[in-house]
Amino acid sequence: MSEFEEFEEIKTEPNIGNRMVAGLVDYILIYAFFFFYIYAVGKLNADGGYSVNGLLSIVPIIFWGIMTIGFEIGIGATIGNLILGLKAIPKSGINRKLTFSESLKRHLLDPIDMFFFGLVGILTIKNTDLNQRVGDLWGQTIVVKKENLN
Repeated sequence: MSEFEEFEEIKTEPNIGNRMVAGLVDYILIYAFFFFYIYAVGKLNADGGYSVNGLLSIVPIIFWGIMTIGFEIGIGATIGNLILGLKAIPKSGINRKLTFSESLKRHLLDPIDMFFFGLVGILTIKNTDLNQRVGDLWGQTIVVKKENLN
């Protein structure tokens, strides 16, 4: 069986609503941690807000990495995708967990995909043959419903 034939068995759909909710769940958790962490660990600054400096400022970045990349390579999906029954897999259609590189590329471009309330991601998903957002295009991944996987 060729790679193309194997890919044909995987059905991609836009799933825009589910993908938006999954991203919202993931980033609500991430932002909740950020705000809690900054207020719990940060110091009051001259502007009346809180700041985290030095090595302590790396903790939110590590948390983001665990919640996005770590979960995808560890359990096969982010929390939002798990709840919504979605899974990111390689563009080849092989049902496996993403590699670190694939997941990193997908999520480094989250800010671009979420720009202007997700308009960039929505337009990209609707206008690509495999319903990929910008991060998926760079990471060579697709997002499918788990029920469509073998």
